[in-house]
Amino acid sequence: MDSTLKKHWENVYQNKTPEQVSWTQKFPKTSLDLIAQFDVDLSSKIIDVGGGDSHLVDFLIDEGYENISVLDISSKAIERAKDRLADKEQNIHWIISNILDFMPETKYDVWHDRAAFHFLTSKKDIESYVKIVSQFANHIVLGTFSKNGPLKCSGLPISQYNAEDLQALLKSDFELVSSHYEDHTTPFDTQQNFLFCSFRRKTI
Repeated sequence: MDSTLKKHWENVYQNKTPEQVSWTQKFPKTSLDLIAQFDVDLSSKIIDVGGGDSHLVDFLIDEGYENISVLDISSKAIERAKDRLADKEQNIHWIISNILDFMPETKYDVWHDRAAFHFLTSKKDIESYVKIVSQFANHIVLGTFSKNGPLKCSGLPISQYNAEDLQALLKSDFELVSSHYEDHTTPFDTQQNFLFCSFRRKTI
């Protein structure tokens, strides 16, 4: 694991509240809608990659999903989420890992990522990520910064995408189901343009 990167994210979650980071959403409507469109069973395996202390898992539990994993590089982010969900976490598998070091023990019915992928900026790292999802995901919801989005997040450089870019990366194993752009309003009332794409494995 990249210790510098881990230290960065531990520091963020140690010193900033959800109201002080740009990615916070009170209600992740788009993610929930895109997961629902796959019409998977409530017992299906869902993973939120880079989930941090996102509230997506809260809403998935409320909707009845029974087999949820949350992965983040920051142990402090996971601790915050666990504290918030103390009475609901019996169906959650918490994973502390850099996504590039993650060795899944199972295939996921839905792979959700609104946080990690656009932080990968080298061709090698992007290819490594694609290799992981190609082996271990049946459906993908991917939210990234668009070509009209910011160039950095939390002080780190990011990669921007359009739908064609993501489709080209995943076309060997997945077909594009939907894509759209939307503005995310941050807790400090600025706008960030996101691209959301959903994919289905060509043969499941």
